Amino acid sequence: MSAQELAQRVVGRMYDNDPFSIWLGIERVVVEPGHCVLRMTARHEMLNGFAIAHGGITYSLADSCLAFASNSHGIQAVSVETSISHTKPVKDADVLTARSEEMSVSRSIGVYHITVTNQRDETVALFKGTVFRTGKPWFPEEAPIT
Repeated sequence: MSAQELAQRVVGRMYDNDPFSIWLGIERVVVEPGHCVLRMTARHEMLNGFAIAHGGITYSLADSCLAFASNSHGIQAVSVETSISHTKPVKDADVLTARSEEMSVSRSIGVYHITVTNQRDETVALFKGTVFRTGKPWFPEEAPIT
């Protein structure tokens, strides 16, 4: 299986077993080894008392982007540290796009930057995530015998 096929298969399995990302309405736009682009639309029930999207919405979109990008190499990875800066308010019906950039990846640690933009290509959030790569393959039954 190619690296691209593996990435698609891993993220497909993750997404299909991720009711929260599904509830958010996340669409997988690009899935490649170490890279992911996701899109979703902010809905009325996601707004807070200021009539803007709750900060957890952009955080959750970026966190899903981190999870999919960091696991797309076929090795199970879990976040160990994340942070977000909200740079512009998100309004009802804004279309959000999260794009990952793999900054560093080693046997055990990966560092990713996620940029979240709106439909006007304005940056609404900047997210940084560090993951621990467990060494466990997503499909151990298909791992080559050594």
